[in-house]
Amino acid sequence: ARHLSEMALQRPDEPAVIVQRGGEFETVSFKALDDESGALARGFAEAGIVKGTRTVLMVKPGRAFFAAAFALLKAGAVTVFIDPGLGIRNLGACIEEAEPEAFIGIPKAHAARVLFGWGKRTLKVLVTAGTRLGWGGHSLEALRASGAKGAPFACEESQPGDVAAVLFTSGSTGPSKGAVYTHVIFAKQVEVLREVYGIQPGEMDLSTFPLFALFGPALGMASLVPEMDFTRPAQADPEKLISAAREWKATNLFGSPALLDALGRYGEASGAILPSLRRVICAGAPVRPAVLYRMVKMLGQFTQVFTPYGATEALPVASIGSDEILGETAALTARGQGVCVGRPVGGIEAAVIRITDGPIAWWGDSLRLPPGEIGEIAVRGEVVSKEYLNRPEQTALAKIADDTHGTLWHRMGDVGRVDEQGRLWMCGRKSQRVVTEAGTLFTIPVEGVFNAHPKVRRTALVGVGERGKQRPVLCVELEPTCCGRGQEDLVRRELLDLGARLPLTQGIQD
Repeated sequence: ARHLSEMALQRPDEPAVIVQRGGEFETVSFKALDDESGALARGFAEAGIVKGTRTVLMVKPGRAFFAAAFALLKAGAVTVFIDPGLGIRNLGACIEEAEPEAFIGIPKAHAARVLFGWGKRTLKVLVTAGTRLGWGGHSLEALRASGAKGAPFACEESQPGDVAAVLFTSGSTGPSKGAVYTHVIFAKQVEVLREVYGIQPGEMDLSTFPLFALFGPALGMASLVPEMDFTRPAQADPEKLISAAREWKATNLFGSPALLDALGRYGEASGAILPSLRRVICAGAPVRPAVLYRMVKMLGQFTQVFTPYGATEALPVASIGSDEILGETAALTARGQGVCVGRPVGGIEAAVIRITDGPIAWWGDSLRLPPGEIGEIAVRGEVVSKEYLNRPEQTALAKIADDTHGTLWHRMGDVGRVDEQGRLWMCGRKSQRVVTEAGTLFTIPVEGVFNAHPKVRRTALVGVGERGKQRPVLCVELEPTCCGRGQEDLVRRELLDLGARLPLTQGIQD
């Protein structure tokens, strides 16, 4: 939040947030966002949302979202971020686990809260962004107006260990857990993003992921929020995104692999380009080389797609650019070597340790595996969260105490290896490895071999049966242009032949 206030002094009239609605764009300057968030912070305090108040924020990306998020940071409240894409049941479970005292949401979120009883046991303060109906509480606009009557709001002082937010994981490989973020983690993330990607004040970010969009104003970069469903990025309209990026000369794009896949395919079919972009950052899952190749063709000669590696609990861990991927590592991915995620970023130490499914209480160098050997990836550094909220057992499974350095290692839950150049190679989720009687298969190396087939869009390796005796099964999604039973039979035969010639994938079933 202090970064925002600094930008408000240095660039008061420049845009901090630009929101697209119905073809129109609403612009909010750095000074206006700083003033509005300060007024809201004071209004929140008057309503009982103060330092340490755990507060669920369920507001769609837009002016109110940015103002409320920065206001909560200024007030020293603990913001609970939950991805609405988790679904009603999981949302309720996350809220129950978070034990929030305050809830800020749009009318739809409050309606769901009332209907499903979210937070009934702990909630004391309710705030509505929009029209209040039968649930009472405060109006976000009324709190802002009330807070604006006082002197400018000064950020609450924070200590290194003070909690800033709770970010719930995606839950894609298990129950969603709340990673506890301190103010130090957020501050370090701002610093690392600036250094690794060379982001400069005055840039424009086409923001397709709400949480990353919050970093924009802190970096002095305007966040351009396009008209899209942020819970379904693959269904975003590429034409609208490209039009918005061109109109505002966006210099940065942060998106998921699914979003980049849609953009790249549209660009390939239409010839559309994005010459103003200085970089594209893609995170959330491994990015297939074909997706990178199509996206790169839409960019300027010296513009790359960067694929940072990390997780909610530790981000970023490592980074690599499309020049290195397409020029070198993609060929190795197609030969079953896994996906190269680059070298660790500044301040991060990464290690590959022996694979075990149980907790590891204490760190020791005997845990490390030699370069080239596949094991579980573990990391430590200032961007690494130290615990899950109200989940001591999950915390024990994911963290390793390092008494020598007075810190913790986070077990990423991914398997991988380190090459002779010090680069990390990701080989899949530990929980998704397939253990057969003949040995262990890791998902990404196997999938990489078959994904290289020109008629294959993507594949997934799964294990059927009891671990140790699993039958490996490959699920294949073909490219849309490849259809018909004859085509499928041909591709199936080609894939089986491809697998039979590689020792790594022997035993893959039709």
